[in-house]
Amino acid sequence: MRQLILGGCLALALALTRIFSLPAHAQFETRGSFFAAGAGGGDPYSMTVGDFNHDGKPDVAVIVDERATGTLKIFLGNGDGTFRMGANYTVGLFPFYAVAASLRNNGILDLVFNDKLSDDIWVMLGNGDGTFQPAVPYATTAESYMVALGDFTGKGNLDIVTIEGPSTQGVSCNCIEVLPGNGDGTFGVPISTTTVPYNIDGFTVTVGDFNDDGKTDVAVSGGFFATEQVDILLGNGDGTLTPDVYYQIYAYPANVATGHFTSDKTKLDLAFPNEGTSVMLGNGDGTFQQPAPYNASLPSWVVAEDMNGDGKIDLVVSDSGAPYQHAAPGVSVLNGNGDGTFQNAVFYPVGAGYGGQFVAAGDFNGDRRPDLLVLDSVHGYITTLLNTGVASFSPTTPLNFGKQTVGTNSNPQTVTLTNTGSTTLRIASMKASSEFAVTSTCGSSVAAGAKCTISATFSPTQKGAKQGTITINDSASSKPQVIELLGTGT
Repeated sequence: MRQLILGGCLALALALTRIFSLPAHAQFETRGSFFAAGAGGGDPYSMTVGDFNHDGKPDVAVIVDERATGTLKIFLGNGDGTFRMGANYTVGLFPFYAVAASLRNNGILDLVFNDKLSDDIWVMLGNGDGTFQPAVPYATTAESYMVALGDFTGKGNLDIVTIEGPSTQGVSCNCIEVLPGNGDGTFGVPISTTTVPYNIDGFTVTVGDFNDDGKTDVAVSGGFFATEQVDILLGNGDGTLTPDVYYQIYAYPANVATGHFTSDKTKLDLAFPNEGTSVMLGNGDGTFQQPAPYNASLPSWVVAEDMNGDGKIDLVVSDSGAPYQHAAPGVSVLNGNGDGTFQNAVFYPVGAGYGGQFVAAGDFNGDRRPDLLVLDSVHGYITTLLNTGVASFSPTTPLNFGKQTVGTNSNPQTVTLTNTGSTTLRIASMKASSEFAVTSTCGSSVAAGAKCTISATFSPTQKGAKQGTITINDSASSKPQVIELLGTGT
């Protein structure tokens, strides 16, 4: 029986402070960018990461809207965070999003993508060398808003699931359709399931086993104004889906990400960007807890990934920026605590003006740490942010000295630095802002796995609130690590 679960997204948002760096987060630095807009001035909309030419280096497929048609552009990874141009393909009328997987179970990645202006799903089979065969259309009931892959029929093959909206033939579907996979890269006639008994359109879809019965389920988001919601449809194992529960939310998200945000690996959780970034913890039976919001300015896409190697899923949220507020675009990284909650975000700016409409993760420089690609659909650039952070700090919060009499020295507060890398961490300099001072036991290097202590004091010269930093230049990153310092002179 369907039931309405009203939105915890209307609850008080958790604070997400936009700062440039906080301890214990993986450090990201801009390593390069490349132009991805179409020849006709079309905007890039989304990215899909995969090793398309079997050289062990992740590549990226970019969907570009060329106004009258769609373009798929392949960029091949060089293994150092940079990319080179590969093949271009004219695809469909208005593709928006693609997924990559081996549809033929041969280890070669293929691509499946939607089309918002035709009643087709498109499949491009990979050749294994970074090129693809011509796109093959598969007819569906209506226009496709987004696609995902999963075994919905229980045959061990990847099937396509798509959200269908209005048809080019004037038919309104507002449904989910599953195209059964044959295991050879071809697909059968769609199996249709109505999403909700109301006039709600779905916009995004993600898959997972939400009730732990071994059958693939679907989470759909969408709607208009006050009716925006996330729907859970449970898989029956034969390609059909049963609408279960839906959760009213505030503003539909651009996507929904799944992951195990707690230590219970039998329960899948959800995260999505809307007015902020919301997290819904799974109960393991197909239902979810109330959405817990984490505030952000203009979130546009979310990725769930362990970014700092602590075994806990983190969230990476792209931020399209707000030039009228002098806010730069970029990404915010929320470290996971492993219990379903997340720490305040660290913001990494990318460029200026608009940007940050889409983010994707992958190890782009071969160091076994996830890096980021951030897409600017307005200016047509994609920026690589490499994950170079191996310096872990404890505590992770700013050092707050509270009130201190002008002309006196505070008691020291300490931070422990741990080199979590496999090689020696070289420290070139360590400096504190004025009215603060720093000493350390770190010296010029910290061995792999070793720890050292950083001590700071506060000596105000005038009354008022003071904010400063300890800036550490080290070999972990070309950008400095920063420890925030707070105090008030009295």
